[in-house]
Amino acid sequence: MRQTVFLFGAILLFAAGAIAQNGGGELLPQAAGVSGASATQSMLVSSPLLAEARLPGSPESSDPVGPVFSSAPAAQQPPSIYGVFPTYNWQLFLGYTFMRFYEVPSTTESLNGLDIGMVYYPKGLWVGGEGDMTAAFGSQGGQTAKFLTGMGGVRFRWSAPRAVELWAHGLAGESHYLPQTSYGNQTAFAYEFGGGIDILAHHQRLAYRAEVDSVGTRYFNTYQYSPKIAVGIVFKF
Repeated sequence: MRQTVFLFGAILLFAAGAIAQNGGGELLPQAAGVSGASATQSMLVSSPLLAEARLPGSPESSDPVGPVFSSAPAAQQPPSIYGVFPTYNWQLFLGYTFMRFYEVPSTTESLNGLDIGMVYYPKGLWVGGEGDMTAAFGSQGGQTAKFLTGMGGVRFRWSAPRAVELWAHGLAGESHYLPQTSYGNQTAFAYEFGGGIDILAHHQRLAYRAEVDSVGTRYFNTYQYSPKIAVGIVFKF
């Protein structure tokens, strides 16, 4: 009799444990007030490994089919642009100049000196205003010969490939020649026209320039058409 009662009690305890185990998994989410799907979503979102996951139907997800995993955004890098070179409004030229001055048909002077020029290009335009001064020196009859010019005008430029800028200009102004000669006046109207090339240096604000011009004057009751060349450095700002 005692064995029977003990066996019956053991069966009852085993059955109660099994019922409690099966019902606990369903009662726990209900006790917390969360559905099974919501509990699963909460577990996924709270997981440190799936912090960026988005489940279907969640407010943050725009994909109704499945979860979308996003990675941390990489550090943004500035875009690389190749083959484009900036242009500047102002250009200052300093260089060496050589001039062959045809004084009169029977007298020619070779002059060496300094050429200084300044150009301003309005923003976005290919034409600008230019001013130029030249001081060239030579020798005539055992005396120092000086040829000075101060002119202004316009310049037209074109940006070619490979950091090259081509340009042409026309200037007009006044010139002064020394020493005084028996031929006549020392001051005359002057004009200059020609062109050149600027090649960009490693530093974007520097360029190398070479130019060829013709300088026209009227001294001693005759016209002079004197070739002039100049080479130097351009400073851009």
